[in-house]
Amino acid sequence: MPAASLLPLFGSAPGPGTLGGPAGSGAGGGGRKAASPGAFRLTEKFVLLLVFSAFITLCFGAIFFLPDSSKLLSGVFFHSAALQPPPPPPGGQPRAPPQPGGGPAAAAAAGGAGSLERIRADHERALREAKETLQKLPEEIRRDIRQDKEKLLQDARDRKEAGAPGLPQRLFRQPVGAVGQEPADPDVRQRREKIKEMMKHAWDNYKRYAWGLNELKPISKQGHSSNLFGNIQGATIVDALDTLYIMEMKEEFKEAKEWVEKNLDFNVNAEISVFEVNIRFVGGLLSAYYLSGEEVFRKKAVELGEKLLPAFNTPTGIPWALLNIKSGIGRNWPWASGGSSILAEFGTLHLEFVHLSHLSGNPVFAEKVMNIRKVLNRLDKPEGLYPNYLNPSSGQWGQHHVSIGGLGDSFYEYLLKAWLMSDKTDEDGKKMYYDAVQAIEAHLIRKSGGGLTYIAEWKGGLLEHKMGHLTCFAGGMFALGADGAPNDKTGHHIELGAEIARTCHESYDRTRMKLGPEAFRFDGGVEAIATRQNEKYYILRPEVIETYMYMWRLTHDPKYRQWGWEAVEALEKHCRVDGGYSGIRDVYNNHESHDDVQQSFFLSETLKYLYLLFSEDDLLPFEHWVFNTEAHPLPILHKDDGNKEENQK
Repeated sequence: MPAASLLPLFGSAPGPGTLGGPAGSGAGGGGRKAASPGAFRLTEKFVLLLVFSAFITLCFGAIFFLPDSSKLLSGVFFHSAALQPPPPPPGGQPRAPPQPGGGPAAAAAAGGAGSLERIRADHERALREAKETLQKLPEEIRRDIRQDKEKLLQDARDRKEAGAPGLPQRLFRQPVGAVGQEPADPDVRQRREKIKEMMKHAWDNYKRYAWGLNELKPISKQGHSSNLFGNIQGATIVDALDTLYIMEMKEEFKEAKEWVEKNLDFNVNAEISVFEVNIRFVGGLLSAYYLSGEEVFRKKAVELGEKLLPAFNTPTGIPWALLNIKSGIGRNWPWASGGSSILAEFGTLHLEFVHLSHLSGNPVFAEKVMNIRKVLNRLDKPEGLYPNYLNPSSGQWGQHHVSIGGLGDSFYEYLLKAWLMSDKTDEDGKKMYYDAVQAIEAHLIRKSGGGLTYIAEWKGGLLEHKMGHLTCFAGGMFALGADGAPNDKTGHHIELGAEIARTCHESYDRTRMKLGPEAFRFDGGVEAIATRQNEKYYILRPEVIETYMYMWRLTHDPKYRQWGWEAVEALEKHCRVDGGYSGIRDVYNNHESHDDVQQSFFLSETLKYLYLLFSEDDLLPFEHWVFNTEAHPLPILHKDDGNKEENQK
């Protein structure tokens, strides 16, 4: 039925004594009782009922079944003039109060007439909106729905931010060494420029083919996502922020910052790796803040840190490996020794969480990681070693497997760096580190027949004479910790670092592609060579180059720069493709077989460590910075930092 034919039903307000009139419930009128039973014939009643039914069907059909029904509902039920306060008169003067006189019946009549006018206006508006919606194209209807949803989401975000306490104001002071000088040697300067060009090639192709996704598939030229990050996106962007900054790639840093501002979203229903999200996302955001002072990075880092806190809701406070960041439900990898937490994962949160407390003013982050220390210190260590598995419910070790490579590596790194980051006040971290190194030397470090020093793996008292690529970070760790070594062992720790660096260089040099395998062995008559097919791959890992960088900074022996440059040449020859950089499936083969993944840590770690290797020592100097295990630089929290900030406020 056309809308116009319905309007006469409400063309004028009924008088007293008629159906719906104001006197129907007021004094002085007969209401329904005054009407004659024969006022309408049966056919007229039927027609009137039919018209009224059609009207109701059209109105409610438009409201509930049109695509834009939420908009119509809000127009009918929530935008009614009867629910709105009367607008003030022109000039802002208060309305005059009601005048006395007229009696209750007159007031009821006036109110009833006004109510009918408002009802009529509401129905007319609903019908107009229904008619307008029916005349729209489907694309316009979908656009309106999308815009309404976006507005509702934005309003909800605004309400949440307005209601939540903000971060404390903080005076930003850029730490020393965020920007360094140009290398004095022209050859070194040229090599550093080459590494910057490699970064640009990797970044530009990620931007071209996988922008906003986690990683790049450089052969297929499309995005690659790992389940480590759940539905969180942008791992390469966040991981690369600080590398872009220190390489002074200002436009690229700006576009990365804008993406973080507009698109980095942690409000997702997804299960993530607490370890990987912490070292890449939290670490990357913290580092970007400390380098640039951009407040968005501090805000995002703390927001993500808060979402990781439910991982610690276990009987011991040892966090779960996996966490659904929407529900807060955690679990462990099913293959990890009966559902245990992994040493390298729960032991690689300390640096970031201490900085989260420092930047947010909330001590809970630091308290969570200090509790991990307390649990570990209460446990007996077999031969002074830390097994890789710990049950978060019972607080007991799982199977006795010890590795300084995968599953254990960065736990030891963070003990040392926690002490350094505290301006050498964290005596507990210092003791735990040097005690662990003593046990590692006694039970895991061995020398091959050919004179190569390596770190074996320990399984229930038996040694497996295998060393992983991941273990090669330990050369740099030993050298970095040499200065604080007890019993005048500084020189010994430097020498130990140098020997590990040499062994890892040999693992590169003994392949056809001059790139190191994932693991190499010292048994069966071989040394520093991978003997199993599933250990021959190289996925753009940084650990060997990381050790070169530390050894160069601490000794200035030119061989470390030479070894680093050999790695650059191998990467360019075998890993560079039109669409970026790819890992290799077999480094002993004559022909490349690419794995088609440009790992985010290639931009964060491998290229950053190479750039620092060919930079002056004033860029991110060790006296002022420590690197998290993803190579994100974090400033040392000097003892007088708090006093300085208070004095400058």
